Amino acid sequence: MKMSKIIILIPYFGRWPFWMNAFLASCAENPTVDWLLTGDCGEPENLPPNVSYTEISFESYKQRVAQVLGIPFDPSDAYKLCDIKPMLGKIHEAEIMDYDFWAFGDLDLVYGNLRAVYTEPFLTRYDLISNHATRVSGHLCLIRNTAAMREVYQKVPGWQDRIVNPQHVAFDEKAFSKLFVKHKNFPRWLRQLTNRLYPLVRCSSFVERYTTPNGYIAWKDGSYDFPRQWYWKGGQLWNDLESADDCRYPYFHFLGWKK
Repeated sequence: MKMSKIIILIPYFGRWPFWMNAFLASCAENPTVDWLLTGDCGEPENLPPNVSYTEISFESYKQRVAQVLGIPFDPSDAYKLCDIKPMLGKIHEAEIMDYDFWAFGDLDLVYGNLRAVYTEPFLTRYDLISNHATRVSGHLCLIRNTAAMREVYQKVPGWQDRIVNPQHVAFDEKAFSKLFVKHKNFPRWLRQLTNRLYPLVRCSSFVERYTTPNGYIAWKDGSYDFPRQWYWKGGQLWNDLESADDCRYPYFHFLGWKK
């Protein structure tokens, strides 16, 4: 079976975080996945062969976004770029045309073995793959590289106003999620029944992979007793509650640990 080509798009401006070497080391252990970093931080040290970097000023990148989306886009804070994650496939259309999937993601994570989670039989079934059960996972979300999916954000009512707004509105995990997640408070059996009515929902995968511990999502046993230690070696992730053989995490998102 032919291996699907995947590229992860991350625009980032300012200064690379202090854990950048750990992030890049985990990218290197996924040699069949590519990354495109875009920003003004300068090419990172220890850049592996599967990670590319394009230098561009924040002002020039905002102009590119505005031109591609056909709307004014001039935020003062680069954090606003989180809102355009679902548009990155359109914004970087020229750079991703050789890929089967593109993804948006974050830097505050360490990857595990991505191909062990995103297997070929799994990828062939879905057009959008989230790592949360009831919302799009902004830290990593895979999207099939078709014209329809590159422009699916346009189905969000009033998307232009949300993006023009200079304030961060969590467009990816809120308004965009609603295209793919319906009636999330219904019982599971009822959701499975009603999901058949929505084409975008039928072609999407929403599975809680517990990649972001210490948040409001309970751990696997339903408690809030999260792992206290996480380990990474040679592309394998595990924690002090499980053995390495029992774990299959696409990444560890240390959002709550950064301080």
